[in-house]
Amino acid sequence: MHLVESLFSKDIKKAATRDGYGEAVMELGEADPNVMVLSGDLTESTRTLKFSKKFPERYVEAGVAEQNMAGMAAGLAFEGKIPFVSSFAVFSPGRNWDQIRVSICYSKANVKIAGSHTGLITGGDGATHQALEDIAMTRCLPNMVVLAPCDSIETKKATIAAAKHQGPVYIRFARDKTPVFTTPETPFEIGKALVLRNGEDASIIACGTMVYPALQASEELSKEGFSVRVVNNPSIKPIDVDTIVACARDTGAIVTAEEHQIYGGLGGAVAEVLTTNRPVPQEIVGVMDTFGESGEPKELLQKYGLTVEHIVSAVKKAIERKAEGFGVRKAV
Repeated sequence: MHLVESLFSKDIKKAATRDGYGEAVMELGEADPNVMVLSGDLTESTRTLKFSKKFPERYVEAGVAEQNMAGMAAGLAFEGKIPFVSSFAVFSPGRNWDQIRVSICYSKANVKIAGSHTGLITGGDGATHQALEDIAMTRCLPNMVVLAPCDSIETKKATIAAAKHQGPVYIRFARDKTPVFTTPETPFEIGKALVLRNGEDASIIACGTMVYPALQASEELSKEGFSVRVVNNPSIKPIDVDTIVACARDTGAIVTAEEHQIYGGLGGAVAEVLTTNRPVPQEIVGVMDTFGESGEPKELLQKYGLTVEHIVSAVKKAIERKAEGFGVRKAV
């Protein structure tokens, strides 16, 4: 069984993670008449256009009314439906967080929330449309599952798994095309992380679009004599405590990488696990408490510190801190 495709081929296939979501809701719609899709006037962008045309009786166009959309989804869920709320993440959960909190999470409604256009690779749409806070917003909510799949294949699996899970689920995905490196046989399970590459000197735990750069960083570090483990962590909540603790025990240094603010996201979730189980040096690669801006995805990732080179640097810092005996970091 192959976990990943040939990683560093120049011809590696690319697809947007949102494409996997669109494929999954179509498959789910064909298999289960209770599956419904609600859209906030973004059917094409969220890849739900095909669903709306094939299953018009199970599609609800809520318009630019994300708060109403969340309420409608909760009502549908209590009538036995499995509604998928589809919008840009800055609008859902961004604009309807209160309705998600009370109508969906407090009520344990079986609603699935799909947030597209997350991270900096939303590109030219700029800061107002680049969701960099959505993991923090959703993982603090009781009863909410939070998923950040790494490529279009895993997004499809995550969406199908969300439909099978009883209760609220948030799935984040991206606009731009990114490498497709997992396979249909690669395992996916809510609450589980997956080691993609073994290593002994440090571990990179990444989610979403940062998993592939993490693998590239590990390869670059191997050329310098470092052995670096890479873990794909698509399940932010519930998080795989056992795998994270094993990484800390085996390698003694952790780097997290995410296309999200450094506060409240994957880095914070991993830090919570480490501090309560096995403290080791940790470096967080993410957006440093700032908004984004308009630009080409590659330019934005470089400017805001989310490239292979930044991950390599963070790993070296974590290994250095481990060698120094895991002392207190000096203020930057």
